[in-house]
Amino acid sequence: MRTVALALLLAVLTLSAAPAKKRAQPKPEPLAPDAVPHQVALFLRTITNDGGRTVTLKATAVATRFYIEEPTGVTVYRFEKGHYAKEEFLRDSNLVKAVKRYAAK
Repeated sequence: MRTVALALLLAVLTLSAAPAKKRAQPKPEPLAPDAVPHQVALFLRTITNDGGRTVTLKATAVATRFYIEEPTGVTVYRFEKGHYAKEEFLRDSNLVKAVKRYAAK
């Protein structure tokens, strides 16, 4: 009886110690567009320091304004004459605050 119990315990421990199979995570789709304007490419090259620095930012556009949030604040651009021109930098702000601020204007 002890032999059967010991064998059963050994089988349970062996099965519980076996590594579980990880589910294959779907690969994310590429974010890069098919075409990039030259000025955008230069901007990306500059902010990443020629690929030497990882950059994390958030961006949104509402009406005639484009917002880029980075750790130090939000840069606000206004669409005029066919392109976005820098309007203001809101230090220590975030996208939600910036969009609300300009929604009132």
